[in-house]
Amino acid sequence: MEDIDQNPLPAGVLALQTIAMPADANWNGDIFGGWLVSQMDLAGAVTARRAARGRVATVAIDSMAFLRPVPIGSVVSCYTDLVEIGRTSMQIQVEVWIGDHNENQAKVTEGLFTFVAIDGTGHTRPVPRD
Repeated sequence: MEDIDQNPLPAGVLALQTIAMPADANWNGDIFGGWLVSQMDLAGAVTARRAARGRVATVAIDSMAFLRPVPIGSVVSCYTDLVEIGRTSMQIQVEVWIGDHNENQAKVTEGLFTFVAIDGTGHTRPVPRD
């Protein structure tokens, strides 16, 4: 697998890992982009929940780029980096890398997700700063 990204290693910490299954693929055997976005959202939520120490909600995907298709059977790894914390919001960069049975890795997509901390009633609340 040749890497098409300038940075040949994942940035951030591993937040989520799964295997791309046939039920998540199109007729050509490539994984649906929407499935990848949902995995990225879950990975971002793991990081956001930790920073917010509680409930969070996704409010935006500020940018996203698909770099290559993901074949069935790939190990899909989502890496996150907490880029910025506002009063109630957090911006999290999410990179998705795939690996094959030979442990070759390649970046397949990346995006910038914005989450907000919310309370039990669904209203925004400040992100803890200590």
